[in-house]
Amino acid sequence: MIVDDQRTTRMLVRSSLREIGYRFDTIECSDGEEALQKLAEGQVRLVISDSQMPKLDGLGLLRAIRARSELKALPFIMLTGVGEVAAVKQAIDAGVNGYVVKPFTLASLRKGVEAVIGPPRP
Repeated sequence: MIVDDQRTTRMLVRSSLREIGYRFDTIECSDGEEALQKLAEGQVRLVISDSQMPKLDGLGLLRAIRARSELKALPFIMLTGVGEVAAVKQAIDAGVNGYVVKPFTLASLRKGVEAVIGPPRP
């Protein structure tokens, strides 16, 4: 699942994941509220979420996911332009599994995703 209020960022993350070799289907959401609704509908292996979004931001989404027993272990990567130490600490304290700073490169996205769910399967 890719959660970002910018459509172009969602498309870039999706195409980058495919280029890296991940072939799983992606669900795209424009904010945390939409993501929570879609999480209730189906199987998600990974959430990659922006931190700054309207309605429910990435940190709020992460906290909501960690509060639900059925989603608590869901891998979560924060994708954000905010590289400040305080923001990173808040995400770590809330249970984030990985952190990728925008603008990202294929190498940084690969490193972040592989660290959380392992390399793509052939």
